[in-house]
Amino acid sequence: MLEILAFESGPVATFAYLVMDREAGDAVIIDAPLDSAARIIEAADAAGVVPGALILTHTHWDHTGDAAILKRRYPEMLIYVHHDDQYRLADPMKHSVWKLPFTIEPVEADRHLAHGETFRLGSIVFNVIHTPGHTEGGICLYDRGNGVLFAGDTLFAGSVGRTDLPGGDWNTLARSIRERLLDLPDDVRVYPGHGPATTIGEERASNPFVGE
Repeated sequence: MLEILAFESGPVATFAYLVMDREAGDAVIIDAPLDSAARIIEAADAAGVVPGALILTHTHWDHTGDAAILKRRYPEMLIYVHHDDQYRLADPMKHSVWKLPFTIEPVEADRHLAHGETFRLGSIVFNVIHTPGHTEGGICLYDRGNGVLFAGDTLFAGSVGRTDLPGGDWNTLARSIRERLLDLPDDVRVYPGHGPATTIGEERASNPFVGE
């Protein structure tokens, strides 16, 4: 049975998700905001699972801040990212946009994910949806079997990701959401990078940025 644990962390309240199947011993981390690592590790230890993958929905610093810590804790864990967003991982401070009062450690991706690819780790299966617009290589992860979408900073409850940062583009983001997310079933539950969970149906009906 799939379990999803959410960890809201860091200075801008960013979500990390630990997705796991305790019975099978499979676990995946989605995003790694600052100050999330200790809580994720504690939860994984309590569940008796070892995360085999960290998938980054995009590489803004607030989603990658603890990636290096998690990689040290789980050296066999593979880090996945879309190719177009990898450059921020190598030099996160240079690409942070603002001068940060803390240091984000660089980290290397082990694998690249592309649109339409199927990610599998044991019983955990995601369809990779490339949704550029917030960043060049932003992705969403769709678990069709469980009706769940991890949306990163592409789609929020009643809002969408900002497009005024380097790599952002409003027309691209709007097209990504309308053509690649809003055609999913109404009851798909959306877990975003910030804010409360929602559903595709709710956003299609009432999101003022991209809804009907």
